[in-house]
Amino acid sequence: MSSRTLIRGGLVVTAADEVHADVLIEDGRVAALAAHGSAAAASWTADRTIDATGKYVIPGGVDCHTHMELPFGGTFASDTFETGTRAAAWGGTTTIVDFAVQSVGHSLREGLDTWYAKADGNCAVDYAFHMILSDVNEGTLKEMDLLVEEGITSFKLFMAYPGVFYSDDGRILRAMQRSAANGGLIMMHAENGIAIDVLVEQALARGETDPRYHGEVRKALLEAEATHRAIQLARVAGAPLYVVHVSAEEAVAELAAARDKGLPVFGETCPQYLFLSTDNLAEPGFEGAKYVCSTPLRPREHQAALWRGLRTNDLQVVSTDHCPFCFTGQKDLGRGDFSKIPNGLPGVENRMDLLHQAVVDGHISRRRWIEIACATPARMFGLYPKKGTLAPGSDADVVIYDPHAEQVISAGTHHMNVDYSAYEGKRITGRVETVLSRGETVIDRREYTGRAGHGAFIPRSTCQYL
Repeated sequence: MSSRTLIRGGLVVTAADEVHADVLIEDGRVAALAAHGSAAAASWTADRTIDATGKYVIPGGVDCHTHMELPFGGTFASDTFETGTRAAAWGGTTTIVDFAVQSVGHSLREGLDTWYAKADGNCAVDYAFHMILSDVNEGTLKEMDLLVEEGITSFKLFMAYPGVFYSDDGRILRAMQRSAANGGLIMMHAENGIAIDVLVEQALARGETDPRYHGEVRKALLEAEATHRAIQLARVAGAPLYVVHVSAEEAVAELAAARDKGLPVFGETCPQYLFLSTDNLAEPGFEGAKYVCSTPLRPREHQAALWRGLRTNDLQVVSTDHCPFCFTGQKDLGRGDFSKIPNGLPGVENRMDLLHQAVVDGHISRRRWIEIACATPARMFGLYPKKGTLAPGSDADVVIYDPHAEQVISAGTHHMNVDYSAYEGKRITGRVETVLSRGETVIDRREYTGRAGHGAFIPRSTCQYL
């Protein structure tokens, strides 16, 4: 059965254009766009017509950094692939790229198959995977080549978390050399974990146990140092590098310096670093635990450098690093010892709205909003133009966005499976109204009509900026 949907009267906003156009969708793909009121648009017929007058028509968001069901610190991220992708849809995100985890002593294949099983048949929107490398050896280096052929084209390494995910410089260099040969992209958690562990131990010995000390021991200079080191290792290997969740002004400076040399170095930041700060970590009682993530929240003055990096393209992507843990029963594992608080924040539902607020506030333009949230993540991770834009042949992942609606972010109304919001009480302008995933309605005028199992696994090509 062929089906046609027509979206009429909206302002279509992509990374490249803003145009008043009607959008014709046929069998799950964008078939055509034509100027509103033109003869071509007037001739179109469809089974269903959506009136987008006064609204934006934008590509579905691509969140290239999520952690559904991630095991961490003796517990698991509280969103499953089902709850997490449903929340993503509510927030206008129609593709996530999650992280499959290799455990030390096990193969990449085992880790990847475990994540396939978690996600298969459970996702409301489309998904893809990166691979976390916890154990770099001859066997896993060979497996990297096979994964690239399978459409898992990016590999995450950690300079942080000794004893869990940590890789030393030699292992990092070997993995980078392999990715230089097979076309994969190395993603780096850049923090000097060995040095941080010393500072954690010293802080706890002094009786400094509150959540705010999490931010104080994970120093901005240790993020900058690790970012610098990762860049130099990538240069030695002749490999591209993508630095995840950049939070500090000094780390942005390292990326900018590398890019000024013409190096294939890329960086992402996240809404928490743009909108929250160490003021949140210092909230009284144990409230600050809600904001414990790594890299940590920074003093407010770092925000200006992050916004500037997004405007100058020294930072190219805003993802969420969505990794939620409930305040009651999970975050409170770290009462009396900040180092035992599970690291991670909920955010997959809030990203598109918060970045629209950044448009309202004058930090970025509308097209830049779509660029950093949809188009660039899709290009960076080999999903474009299937994802990240609205063009003939693209998947019909479409969001009808009301730029004038006002909302207050709250755990009372969000759809993420977590008992608090990192942005509780924040008033913002702009709201998702209707969401289509491959032409199928997932959110219909603020009602969820999606289903677990609609979301499909998407194999990815290699980074399209290389």
